[in-house]
Order: sequence, then structure tokens, then C-alpha cells
Amino acid sequence: MRASWEVLKQDKELLLFPLLSGVCCVLVLASFAGPMLAMTDWHAASESATSSAAQTLVGSDANLTADQAMHILALFLFYCCNYFVIIFFNAGLIACAQIRMEGGDPTVGDGLRAAWARLPAIAGWAVLAATVGLVLRMIEERSNLVGQIVAGLVGMAWSLTSFLVVPILVIENEGPVTALRRSGTMLKKTWGEQIIGNFSFGFIFLLLSLPGVLVLVLGVVASSATLVVVSVLYFIGIALAQSALQGIFQAALYLYMRDGEAPEGFEAGALQASIGHR
Repeated sequence: MRASWEVLKQDKELLLFPLLSGVCCVLVLASFAGPMLAMTDWHAASESATSSAAQTLVGSDANLTADQAMHILALFLFYCCNYFVIIFFNAGLIACAQIRMEGGDPTVGDGLRAAWARLPAIAGWAVLAATVGLVLRMIEERSNLVGQIVAGLVGMAWSLTSFLVVPILVIENEGPVTALRRSGTMLKKTWGEQIIGNFSFGFIFLLLSLPGVLVLVLGVVASSATLVVVSVLYFIGIALAQSALQGIFQAALYLYMRDGEAPEGFEAGALQASIGHR
């Protein structure tokens, strides 16, 4: 994380990628929220649709009505758009991180151009990831405890297997299916990268978020709008930093696994320690 932070300090504009991603995700949500809420009994139909779809997935008899199918389609399209936005800007961030770690001086434009050049692959991966994400969500919401546990385990395995997909899409210009296959193959040799990396980053940022929680509580107790705004801005800054550092870490880890050498700014020992061999 310290090495990722050094990269971020050299290119603070990398924070724009998670910021743009967040803004665009809000716009996507707003564009879908209006039509969805305008539908009659959206919540009831959504509950019924996911229930029927989940029963179908787990083998129970259930028939989707046209209205239920429309709700599932709308939810799927929302997932696809949301995933596309997140993956697109993450791809730009990773492209810039690669340029920096190979000795270059990237700009936001470089990252956006790299992501744009991989647009078909990003769109394909967004559809695939959205499909898996929606199916797992429906199973988790409508299954019993055992089904939820199984869906959770499958979700963890999917997240781990797909951890290196975006770096492969961007750096190697591979298609989504090939990138997923290569990511899985690399992770079979070095099992545990995402679990260790996400835990360390998540734990550190959990600690860093505590001052914001304290300020928020004080603001609510004291009815201070200023303190509430400060805490919100602090949380936004924390989220942007974590997202940017995670993208840099992904790029560095992939380059290390591919080349067997630590990229500029990183130590081989530190990267090696983040990999748990089977």
C-alpha cells in the first residue's frame, strides 16, 4: 500500500478516475430510478420477479410473467451500465499506473484513451460480470441459509478468479473470456492475492475512516451541518484514495506476476509477501 501511495503521490490526477466513476454511477442510477419508480408497484413486482427467477435458478417450478421479466431486464440493464462505468474508469486508472511504473508520465487523457481503445472488451466484460452478479444476488436473496452460504462462496471464488481481468484487458488487449481464463490460470499458481490485498487495504481504510465517524457523530449530536459536511467530504476522500490505490495495486501485482520482476516503485519482496502460494 505504501508503494501504491508513492505512485499516487506522483500522479494525483489518478484520483479523478474513481471520482468520475462515482459521478457517472450516480447518473446511471438517476437515469434508471425515474422510469423504475414510475412503474406501477415496482417494489412488489421486483420482489416477485427476483423470487420467481431465483426459484427457477435453484430448480423449483416458477413461471415469470411479462411484467416480472421486464423488471428483471431493467435490473440487468442497470447492472450492465453500472459495471461498464466502473470497469471503464478502472481500466483508465490501471493504464496510467502501468505507464508510471514503466517510467512514463501519464495523464488522465492517456488513461481515457487506453480505456476507449478497449471499449468492446470492456463492454463484453461488463455484460459477463453483470450476469454473474445479478444471478448471485437473486440466489442470495431468495435461497435458504445453505443457498446463501453457497452463493457467497461462489461469489468469493468469482471475485478472486476475476481479480486480474481488467489489467489483462488493458495491458494485453485480450477479450473478456480470454482475460478471465488467463486471470484464473495465473491465480491458480499464486492463490490468495485478492484476499490478502483487499484485507490489508480494507482494514487500514477502516481505521482511517474512524475519525470521520467521530466527526459525523459530533455533527449529529451538536446539530452542526458544517461537521456533517466535513465528515461526508472526508469519507469521499477516503473512498477515492482506496479505489485509486487498489487499482494501482492490481496493475503492479499483474506486472509482477507476468514479468517476474517488480515494477518501478515496488519491491519484489513486498509483492511476493502479498501472494499466498498453495
